Amino acid sequence: MKIAFPSNENNGIDSQVYNHFGSAKLFIITDSGNENTEVVFNQDLDHEHNNCQPLKALGRSDIDVVVVAGIGGGALRKLNASNIKVYKAVDGNVKENLEKYISEDLTEFTPNLTCGGHGPGGDCFHVK
Repeated sequence: MKIAFPSNENNGIDSQVYNHFGSAKLFIITDSGNENTEVVFNQDLDHEHNNCQPLKALGRSDIDVVVVAGIGGGALRKLNASNIKVYKAVDGNVKENLEKYISEDLTEFTPNLTCGGHGPGGDCFHVK
């Protein structure tokens, strides 16, 4: 199972999971069966707000799961429509979040958990 983790650093499984899908510089992609990773740079980084194209961002369509701290409603709908599940990351790196995903300790994103806008530093405002 291919899992994508948005990040702003390329440190393999030690990369910190980024707080927002659309503005992440890259994605660490790993297989849940091993710790092999590959890096895909965000192919949709310069999109207009609310116009994220998540499959373009990932540069591929063979992803099964995305684990991220924050995501907009449009990106979530588009990923789900492509049969890609999205889970809410916990504070930490790819390895820690992969372990939590495997042990089923992450919450699947629903529309009421999506990002409601961006703050001055690009941080997400999450719908409560």
